[in-house]
Amino acid sequence: MTDDSPAPDDGLRPDGGAGTDTEADAEGADEVALDPWGSSSVDDYRKLFEEFGIEEFDEILEGVPTPHYLMRRGVIFGHRDYRPVAEAMRDGEPFAALSGFMPTGDPHIGHKLVFDEIIWHQQQGGDAYALIADLEAHSARGLTWDEIDEHSRNYLLSLLALGFDPEEGELYRQSDNREVQDLAFELGADANFSELQAIYGFDGETDVSHMQSVVTQMADILYPQLEEPKPTVIPVGPDQDPHVRLARDLAERMRFFGVTTAYASFEVTDEELPHLEAAYDARAEYAEDPELPRCVEAAEWLSANRTAGGAVESAVSKLENAGMEPLRPRTRFLDRRATEAAFEGLIEAIDGEKRVFEGHVDAFDLEREAAETLAREVELEYDGYGFLPPSSIYHRFMTGLTGGKMSSSIPASHISLLDDPEDGYDKVKSATTGGRETAEKQRELGGRADECPVYELYAYLLAGDDDEFAKEVYDECVGGERLCGDCKEQAAELMREFLADHQEKREEVEALLEDAEIELESPRQG
Repeated sequence: MTDDSPAPDDGLRPDGGAGTDTEADAEGADEVALDPWGSSSVDDYRKLFEEFGIEEFDEILEGVPTPHYLMRRGVIFGHRDYRPVAEAMRDGEPFAALSGFMPTGDPHIGHKLVFDEIIWHQQQGGDAYALIADLEAHSARGLTWDEIDEHSRNYLLSLLALGFDPEEGELYRQSDNREVQDLAFELGADANFSELQAIYGFDGETDVSHMQSVVTQMADILYPQLEEPKPTVIPVGPDQDPHVRLARDLAERMRFFGVTTAYASFEVTDEELPHLEAAYDARAEYAEDPELPRCVEAAEWLSANRTAGGAVESAVSKLENAGMEPLRPRTRFLDRRATEAAFEGLIEAIDGEKRVFEGHVDAFDLEREAAETLAREVELEYDGYGFLPPSSIYHRFMTGLTGGKMSSSIPASHISLLDDPEDGYDKVKSATTGGRETAEKQRELGGRADECPVYELYAYLLAGDDDEFAKEVYDECVGGERLCGDCKEQAAELMREFLADHQEKREEVEALLEDAEIELESPRQG
């Protein structure tokens, strides 16, 4: 970022977390578009919370055992449903982490973020999966299989050099994993072109193989749960969120049963349900027998006490049609795609009072959480998948060393993990900074660490697990004690040391890669 660029809305704080501007967005600000295959960047991370429902990671940080420094420093800034993963980690229960790498070029320091996140989850006791997305690289990017093989080897060597244990985890290529391909076929039956068009912008010119690669990625995301359902986290950049959202939807569609709360025999929408709940809670105000309120009584109360609108009016209509049926809370099992035997098995497994209808079963003595466990147990007993919706965590994009986006096509903007250590040193020395125009102004006003690609190198990589060092660099910069020349010299030296050490470790793990159960050369041509 150039010296005269405006301050970003979301900076990195050395005290752990992402600084967030709470003021409203400027009128007419651009919408955020997330393109998994584009050259993505996000100018305002706050919009990801507002527009896509991504949650702030800071809110759950205290519940994560021994969090990784990327979490503590706000580099990992958001998540979808990470709580089950953190809970499994705390309780010593099974969980998994998976991410894929599209081998389109050399692995660089941006990829190291994902490598580190997979390795950390493995070290916390999780089942770790790292895959080479070779089908995607071939179909979406047009790489030849020879190119894919060369890049794949480099990705895998860096992953192993950074600490991934192939004996405790799994490495695979999409093209060689028949279980993934079979699962993709099954998932494809529950996805359609209109949906892919809406999510990814596919049109009549999109290759079928490109669309097929999307379904294969969905299978990758759910693959860790094939043997048993378990919380699974997918560490990615925010541009990959469309994949996560679709995978979560497909995981639900593949389930035999849905579980929800109901108050009467008829079906209600998510918008109508809160109004029925309110009517039941207020039964003492209107019911002739508060222990047995009637639907028609609830309809009258709802009409008199809620502002007329679509959900209210439709709820009232359904209550009126139900007449004297009692309004009673119950847990409902919905038959989504269960076999006849599985549905009968579910009915038999439900203890206590129950009512059986066509397409659903209502249980009156079963709490929601216990019902979800029972539904999954029955599904697995009758050869279903029982998938849990996959979770995700999101890390910030690194700023390019020359400012703007970090791009693989601009060598000076990024540092490859294969760069000669001296070249890495030179790139850092030539990097743009957040410094002032003169040393005098720097001492007077302080540097702009939140705008500085060099400070990002410290926060994301060079400070390692040493939060005190990262904070020291930040405080000295913004306090005017640290000048850019000395700061870049220190960062350049650390980068040279890191690259030399990493490349030495890559040589050491060559034999480990040869022994790993992954094909390094594809038999495919084209």
